[in-house]
Amino acid sequence: MAAAAAGPGPGSGPGDSPEGPEAEAPERRRKAHGMLKLYYGLSEGEAAGRPAGPDPLDPTDLNGAHFDPEVYLDKLRRECPLAQLMDSETDMVRQIRALDSDMQTLVYENYNKFISATDTIRKMKNDFRKMEDEMDRLATNMAVITDFSARISATLQDRHERITKLAGVHALLRKLQFLFELPSRLTKCVELGAYGQAVRYQGRARAVLQQYQHLPSFRAIQDDCQVITARLAQQLRQRFREGGSGAPEQAECVELLLALGEPAEELCEEFLAHARGRLEEELRSLEAELGPSPPAPDVLEFTDRGGSGFVGGLCQVAAAYQELFAAQGPAGAERLAAFARELGGRYFALVERRLAQEQGGGDNSLLVRALDRFHRRLRAPGALLAAAGLAEAATEIVERVARERLGHHLQGLRAAFLGCLTDVRQALAAPRLAGKEGPGLAELLANVASSILSHIKASLAAVHLFTAKEVSFSNKPYFRGEFCSQGVREGLIVGFIRSMCQTAQSFCDSPGEKGGATPPALLLLLSRLCLDYETATISYVLTLTDEQFLVQDQSPVTPVSTLCAEARETARRLLTHYVKVQGLVISQMLRKSVETRDWLSTLEPRNVRAVMKRVVEDTTAIDVQGILGPRPGLPVGWRIPMLWPPCSACFHHQVGLLYEEGVRKAQSSDSSKRTFSVYSSSRQQGRYAPSYTPSAPMDTNLLSNIQKLFSERIDVFSPVEFNKVSVLTGIIKISLKTLLECVRLRTFGRFGLQQVQVDCHFLQLYLWRFVADEELVHLLLDEVVASAALRCPDPVPMEPSVVEVICERG
Repeated sequence: MAAAAAGPGPGSGPGDSPEGPEAEAPERRRKAHGMLKLYYGLSEGEAAGRPAGPDPLDPTDLNGAHFDPEVYLDKLRRECPLAQLMDSETDMVRQIRALDSDMQTLVYENYNKFISATDTIRKMKNDFRKMEDEMDRLATNMAVITDFSARISATLQDRHERITKLAGVHALLRKLQFLFELPSRLTKCVELGAYGQAVRYQGRARAVLQQYQHLPSFRAIQDDCQVITARLAQQLRQRFREGGSGAPEQAECVELLLALGEPAEELCEEFLAHARGRLEEELRSLEAELGPSPPAPDVLEFTDRGGSGFVGGLCQVAAAYQELFAAQGPAGAERLAAFARELGGRYFALVERRLAQEQGGGDNSLLVRALDRFHRRLRAPGALLAAAGLAEAATEIVERVARERLGHHLQGLRAAFLGCLTDVRQALAAPRLAGKEGPGLAELLANVASSILSHIKASLAAVHLFTAKEVSFSNKPYFRGEFCSQGVREGLIVGFIRSMCQTAQSFCDSPGEKGGATPPALLLLLSRLCLDYETATISYVLTLTDEQFLVQDQSPVTPVSTLCAEARETARRLLTHYVKVQGLVISQMLRKSVETRDWLSTLEPRNVRAVMKRVVEDTTAIDVQGILGPRPGLPVGWRIPMLWPPCSACFHHQVGLLYEEGVRKAQSSDSSKRTFSVYSSSRQQGRYAPSYTPSAPMDTNLLSNIQKLFSERIDVFSPVEFNKVSVLTGIIKISLKTLLECVRLRTFGRFGLQQVQVDCHFLQLYLWRFVADEELVHLLLDEVVASAALRCPDPVPMEPSVVEVICERG
């Protein structure tokens, strides 16, 4: 137990190995114990399971510096029972064994490292001994070498000075030899055409000859060299003026002449003059391709030739000029800029002439590729000659061509719209084949709408090529802003829609009572087309345009609502004009039927007049062609019979296929069987008939006027709504109003009045079904019969039963 007490306590880190702790000095034990705590990273106040802050002088603290085994054992005997003492012993033995195992493992793991470190240290000691010996030998050798070098330098000092002097004399003699041989060398170089070598020889000797020209020998050499140099300069000028070589050779000639001391101003003028000649030759070649006799190459080939020929030559000239005449300063730069500006303007004029010929067709791919290459080619001269403004001028040309193409596509859309209208006219005017009918208005409308929309999409795709990412000029501010907003959206799309509306409205201004040569069906179709644009197409097209052309311009644009309002107003005007035209057609028939008949001597009516049947038939043709279901008031499966083939002007007016039915007021149950309501007026007048004398008209007129006061006012030209009922109501109001006014201008006999009564009852039987309010037809027809009765000397109406029989038989 005493031996075990020297080991580590429970839960503690490493402790002393049991080697007779009673025989060890306290200082040695504390040192070993501290080293173990240091190895395991334990502080003085940390012991396994021991609370922080124990008494450091406690002799029973296993991890303390003042641990006393005897006191610890005495404490255990006093305080712990035997079982706990046995457990403490067992635990202490287990910890001692674990510590022994850990120490053995630590030694085994680091054994190889200890051996390797020992060998390394031993080897380093041996190597350092050898190195010290070699360093000593090296120091001895360096001392010997230094001694020998000093003695050699002292011995050869005089000879070194003489050698240096002789080397200088040798170099001077070689220079003199070069000077004396210079005329012959120059002559040989001139004969061989090695002008550059000759100029270099002259440049090397010029300063020396100039310095020693007072000596006769050097003076003679200088004179000979000047003669040869003059002949060399003459040959270089001759070669330069002949112009048979390219721009690099010409630049070399100018460079050699400048090196020979020729005046730079004169050479500058000659250089630009010669360059002008070569570039003008390129321009004449391009201009010849635009002549009327030979077929002009395509625009891409033309720009390629101009770019490789003229633009490439201009770049070479500018680069050579700036390299050769850099010393000219701002004056020389301005001279070059003026030179490039003049010739560049002529080249741009030729390019614009060729681009102006590319006006046919809607495909812009070849034109955009040509403009892209044209713009790319001018980047280099634009950078070299910023003062000439070539790049800006090229960009202006591209922008101008883009604007012209927008105008061309706008004209193309207008022409396509007019072409669609022409096709519609031909389809409406063409005679129907036997047993077959022409295309309906709904089919024609669909064809026109799809054709116009396809042309709009094709135009957008064509002009979108100007903003493609791979195009060099697409990143310019114009093509990112104004081109998209003001050019494509406003100029092309909005401009075409407004042009289409204006063209459609022009049909409303046609002269003539019947609307001139404009087919009424065309008015109806255009009205529906504009209404469809107002409801959907305008919004779709403008959205498509904004998506394809990302507008980065803040310029104001036309709102969609404004454009839709214009289209709706156009549709309203067209539909109103259609109603007027159709009303005038029927009114013309009614007017002629009233004016050409002798109403005083007419026979007793036996039938409905044919013109009334024609009115009903034309009204039915306008309405019933687009109706698939039965009409209100007609038996199921029964239609109004076609009394004769309708006129071609009315047959295709399928209002029901283009516009919705509309809203009607509820009809009375006896609308179709009603005995004509004007009988009430006729019966009233019949009561006063016995007293009807020339002095009585004031009473009947007064009665009629009083009756009008209590009847609802009818607005004949009221606004037309976008539905079939409103259209037919407007046509019928105009027709019946015309009949009323014509009746007021005639005088009727008894049978004439009865004929009007029969005709009005026949119209009432059928026309009430087409209008929004049947009372409107009843009121107008009542007024027609009442007006006829007022203008009849013997107003005796026909019996209602007889009228009904005649109308049913008719």
